[in-house]
Amino acid sequence: MIETKAKIDKIEFSGFEFYLLRDDLLGEFNGNKARKLAYLLQADLSKFNKIVSFGSSQSNAMYSISVFAKLKGLEFEYVMSHLSSNLATNPVGNFKFALENGMKIFVEENRREFALSLCDEKTLFIEEGVAQPQAEFGFIKQARDIEEFARQNLLKFDIFLPSGTGTSAAYLAKHTKFDVFTTPCVGDETFLKEQIQNLDPLSKVKILPPSKKYHFGDLKLELFKIWHELKEQSGVEFDLIYDPVGFLTLLKNFDKFKNPLLYIHQGGLIGNISQLQRYKYKFKDEIV
Repeated sequence: MIETKAKIDKIEFSGFEFYLLRDDLLGEFNGNKARKLAYLLQADLSKFNKIVSFGSSQSNAMYSISVFAKLKGLEFEYVMSHLSSNLATNPVGNFKFALENGMKIFVEENRREFALSLCDEKTLFIEEGVAQPQAEFGFIKQARDIEEFARQNLLKFDIFLPSGTGTSAAYLAKHTKFDVFTTPCVGDETFLKEQIQNLDPLSKVKILPPSKKYHFGDLKLELFKIWHELKEQSGVEFDLIYDPVGFLTLLKNFDKFKNPLLYIHQGGLIGNISQLQRYKYKFKDEIV
């Protein structure tokens, strides 16, 4: 289900070269969610009969947990605060595939509170985005893989990845000797700093301001454009929500990096299905 060997490619984009950790190639169960759920994959879960979690209706974590629950033979209940009538009638992307994996949904405004009300002693509760202490385990191996590649190639990296909850950046920074940079894609810099410090009060993560403020999931032509250019120039498909904000931030802050850059591809490509549909609907005359 998950490959154990990290793959690192060298990529060129818009005139600069960088290294790319291909966590999107870890298998069906891939990206940062594979790292976050690595501990639970090898844990004894025999006392549980279901998993409960919460988040948005197109969450990458939602889909990954549905794969995990199916693999472990557990029921999966998921709470979202909003479900559009169109998505309910015509499931697509992460939502569609999570339903096919057996996910049962609830729509409640106070989603975390309601999710907790669904739990009993036989329930494994997973926070939104898998932002919890058990997630640290998978990033220990990620850090070791990166440092082993750097040692073999006589490199010292500056590492960059865009953040939602900041879990990946926080735990990777805790276990690597290299500097880890990130930028907020959900909320602002203050919110992200608080999220990271909740996970690691002594965190060394360096937060870079985004090129401009984007609301999560914003449909902006400049975001689509850089995503499309990345795919055309590198031959690699990136996530359409986090990575465009990440790369625009990189281009604005490239002078901050003193060492070769390692960008972490965190997967999430199933979410592109629904996001592309939204772009093509909104910008039908501007997107081929």
